[in-house]
Amino acid sequence: MIDALEEKKQIIHHYRRLLRKAKPILKDGDAKLIKRAFTLALEAHKDMRRKSGEPYIFHPLTVAEICVEEIGLGTTSIISALIHDVVEDTDIELADIERIFGNKIARIVDGLTKIRGVFEYGTSAQAENFRKMLFTLSEDVRVILIKLADRLHNMRTLESMPRNKQLKVASETIYLYAPLAHRLGLNAIKTEMEDLYLKFTDQKIYTDIGNKIDETRASRNKFIKQFIQPIKDELDHLKVPYEIKSRPKSIYSIWNKMRKQNIPFEEVYDLFAIRIILDTPVEQEKSFCWQVYSIVTDYYTPNPDRLRDWISTPKANGYESLHTTVMAKNGQWVEVQIRTLRMDEIAEKGYAAHWKYKDNAAKYESNLEKWLVRVRELLERQDLTALEFVDDFRGNLFNEEVFVFTPKGELKTLPNGATALDFAFEIHTDIGSRCIGAKVNQKLVPINHVLKNGDQIEILTSSKQKPTEDWLRFVISPKAKSKIKDLLKEDKRNVAEEGKEILYRKMKQLKMEPGQQIFEQMRAYFKANSQFELTYSFGKGIYTVNDLKRFKEFKPASPLKSKPTGQEDVKTIEQEISRAKGRYDDILLIGEDMDVVEYKLAKCCTPIPGDEVFGFVTVSEGIKIHRTNCPNATELLANHGNRVIKAKWTSQHELAFLTGIKVTGTDRVGLINDVSKIISEELKVNMSSISFRTDHGIFEGEIMLYVNDTRHLDLLISKLEQVEGVLKANRFDSKTN
Repeated sequence: MIDALEEKKQIIHHYRRLLRKAKPILKDGDAKLIKRAFTLALEAHKDMRRKSGEPYIFHPLTVAEICVEEIGLGTTSIISALIHDVVEDTDIELADIERIFGNKIARIVDGLTKIRGVFEYGTSAQAENFRKMLFTLSEDVRVILIKLADRLHNMRTLESMPRNKQLKVASETIYLYAPLAHRLGLNAIKTEMEDLYLKFTDQKIYTDIGNKIDETRASRNKFIKQFIQPIKDELDHLKVPYEIKSRPKSIYSIWNKMRKQNIPFEEVYDLFAIRIILDTPVEQEKSFCWQVYSIVTDYYTPNPDRLRDWISTPKANGYESLHTTVMAKNGQWVEVQIRTLRMDEIAEKGYAAHWKYKDNAAKYESNLEKWLVRVRELLERQDLTALEFVDDFRGNLFNEEVFVFTPKGELKTLPNGATALDFAFEIHTDIGSRCIGAKVNQKLVPINHVLKNGDQIEILTSSKQKPTEDWLRFVISPKAKSKIKDLLKEDKRNVAEEGKEILYRKMKQLKMEPGQQIFEQMRAYFKANSQFELTYSFGKGIYTVNDLKRFKEFKPASPLKSKPTGQEDVKTIEQEISRAKGRYDDILLIGEDMDVVEYKLAKCCTPIPGDEVFGFVTVSEGIKIHRTNCPNATELLANHGNRVIKAKWTSQHELAFLTGIKVTGTDRVGLINDVSKIISEELKVNMSSISFRTDHGIFEGEIMLYVNDTRHLDLLISKLEQVEGVLKANRFDSKTN
């Protein structure tokens, strides 16, 4: 155990290290303000410790250090980072912060402080807090940058947290914070967050890929040395200072590629990229980058479909670089990135790096400002719940851009995958709402036509056209989605108003007195979730006067009780679990005390014993068990972490669980018979269904079968892969309901 004196020394050492790193950016009087913030934080957190056991003050000190060193922020951010938790966790109030440090720092700290209190049923505390933080972001982007530094340190120290907290924090990070870091151009932080997410949600895959990267390092380095030698010789003649780096792809991006393309590690061809960084004046950047491209392609043949020119049209987050993929002499594809020192710093540090390059700041600021305007528009929409807001906001983060043109040649940037209808709403809501089709490059296309880079689009409209629910499937941009929802709501409101008049008129005819109680009974009788839904149904003609007569004759057995609105707390659920101990004899242990209780297996990921799982308290179906790598897990954990409970398999007896295996390979006579023998005779596994398709000698089969656990499944897969003709066998999730 470290004694108090030693701890004090460590704290002072950490504080002095922060000052040393900040020294180049400090102005007169800044050090005094930072010392005041440090003293305040030290006193406020003096009796607090982190889960790891270390004094709490190490956290704000490290967050401030990340702000300076990894993001490039200044004094205001250092002070805000040092005191970012004092209002939330101690007796110090926002008014005290404002009195000592002024309004600007008080606003930033407020944006970083979680909302206190109980949230209504059906809402998400995580989403509400995220929305609050973004209110301040739209005024001062430093709020989100400090929050990203805070989140990065929390992820780096997640080891000491309990398992369900690890899943919650990691899922929030991949769901919101990593895309946000990407949107602000903080590539290094985004990449580390993604890798840490994988480390804490799927340790085995993270370790396997990390080990394989290490194993291939020596041969990779030898290959890179040979690859860059001829390029270096030519670059030396250019007389421009340069540096050549090679960076391996991140573990997360390798895993993502393996998962999306369903390939093993050995088949991921672009495990690394070569980066050529030039030190040239801004006005000569473009010309030198293209000269280097010419040198590279003189020696190696480029893939014409893999050229990316983000120098002429930078990404919306300010990223500039020239990317090409070329074929090496050994038949291997290699990605080469060409950029300048300025571009490289902006690619790694994003937003904060732009202010070092004043000439470029205006161009970048306008891009960021356009994005912040969209965020403000979202924040101003009163009809969005916090969860809807987060969903729409993520739409603004994730997508890469596609560059398209209006008939007059004006450049428009849309999310990758955008359609003609997205483009119509980007021009104007009226044009979007009356869109019947488009001409793309003079060719007539439907409204759901997906746009490509360089397309020129003319929108065709009709005064008779009206948006429908289907339109929401035809668009991906948050702007188009929100406008269509607004138009549909407006249309629904008009129908509901007409329905209200119809309902009142019919009630009058039937001598029924309108009142709250009768409407509640009517709502239950017609199974409507709200009064709005009830009047809308009458407006649409779903219910008529005959239905109303039947309701009048119907006598409810007992007065209706409204549903409770208080949210069931996970603690209450876990107490119920404790009471249920011993009543069931199954093999899944749930809750803090790891008890046996009723549950349902989620159909979206079909967990089997041996999978790492968590329990989720649903509104109407009790506890559902999901795999931690379930496609829906991230969203559930990120938005409803308070409804997540621990769950763990224990092997008490062997039960059979339905799962799926996909088999691919080269077709031959007797293959299906051999596969069936392995499953039914050798391993005594029951099959639920089997289907095989062949196409020109290549087959693909899907087998639904019952296994006991993941070890049983792994044995089955390895046996199937030994069958002659089978190239690959892997698990897939059943989509049956």
